[in-house]
Amino acid sequence: MVIFVAAIMFFAVSTNAQDDEGPDAVAIFNQGQDLHEKGDLAGAIKFYDQALKIIPEFPEAIYQRGLAELVLGNKAAAENSFRRAVELRPDWSLALSSLGSLLVTQKKYDEAESILNKAVALDAQNFPALSALIELRLRTKASQATLKDLLAKTTALTTKANPPISIWVARAALENALGDTKAARSSVNRVLSSEPTNKSALILSSEIALAAGDLARADADTKQLEKISPGDETTALMRARIFLANGNANEALEILNRFPQSPDAAEMRKLIETNSSVSAAELEKQLEANANNAVLLGRLCKLYRRDDPQKALEFCRRASEAEPNNINHAVGFAAALVQAKQFDAAINLLKKLAQIAPDNSTVHANLGTALLQLKRYAEAKTEFEWLRNSLPDSPAVYFHLGIVHDQLGEYIDALANYQQFLKLADAAESRLEIEKVNLRLPALQKLIKKK
Repeated sequence: MVIFVAAIMFFAVSTNAQDDEGPDAVAIFNQGQDLHEKGDLAGAIKFYDQALKIIPEFPEAIYQRGLAELVLGNKAAAENSFRRAVELRPDWSLALSSLGSLLVTQKKYDEAESILNKAVALDAQNFPALSALIELRLRTKASQATLKDLLAKTTALTTKANPPISIWVARAALENALGDTKAARSSVNRVLSSEPTNKSALILSSEIALAAGDLARADADTKQLEKISPGDETTALMRARIFLANGNANEALEILNRFPQSPDAAEMRKLIETNSSVSAAELEKQLEANANNAVLLGRLCKLYRRDDPQKALEFCRRASEAEPNNINHAVGFAAALVQAKQFDAAINLLKKLAQIAPDNSTVHANLGTALLQLKRYAEAKTEFEWLRNSLPDSPAVYFHLGIVHDQLGEYIDALANYQQFLKLADAAESRLEIEKVNLRLPALQKLIKKK
């Protein structure tokens, strides 16, 4: 978020750094702000520097320069600017919150806490400072009592008129940390309905989905993140986690190896290497000593799902029975049933899961797929329409909706969904589906003309 500040004219004219006939530092500063607002950050910085040559102690110009540097990824320069702005105006809550927020991202928690507490004490409505303080508490694993207290304050703020999106994101993060995933999903969906590209909300949405075994939703959220910030470490690690959840450890490692200096990547890499050192056969041997070990059963369920669906099916079933309250095992079991082409059994289970977890996109995707395979097109349409509302940027949803409408003779709707699929689909990833649609379109257009 870019914050533009108004320079105080008295400050500019009272300094000895310029005379009545010299250049106007405030006018130059405003030119910088104009470029800043238009996204020309390098140009804005040049104007801020010109203003600072005239008035070296110009906190607004220093602060805005810091914001521009931060967006450009120059965190050291941004930190220097924010520190200088705070030095010149120690009680400026805006500069304090920006400095504190940046220190949180750098894991300088003790200093950040002191600065952010001061910012909130100066201005109880300083939403960026409060959001950063909540992030700090979550990162440092604050007590449940502390998080509940923060949630109560945050919830009260969201009831006020037009609260900023950052407060809703913070509320969702607190709800998720406190285990209220239903409330967290509701809050994060509220953010994404008004800001579909909000990076913090997409990351949180993907994390909530992963925890619920909803890989379809996690994948869709991560694809959005990859469009917004390709190459970003947080996004890449989320993709690695999805690969890992699907049992694709090699693909996950390829991503993690791109970030050799990242502690988070190193931790995940160590986990994969530890797990990979034990073969599926060895895991089965370990299972002989403890036949109901849900962790072992869950790992075997994932390991065999791609190469031996029938074997995976048995382990998924046993994992679900061993840990009936863990919906991840049940979702995995249902997915294995679909892969094993046991569609009737899959439908029965998935319908039950849809009642337990009505917002789980993976459940709806598997249910729609199973119904489609059994040519129960009207029922499949209901599932894919739900998915279209939940995952509006997923090309696969439009592809399957096109097929369903096509089979039901709803040719205009089929054409619309096929066209949307072609608009969203990746040429390499969806090559076969694109070819099928392109082959179908001429005949479909003729059918529409006949009708």
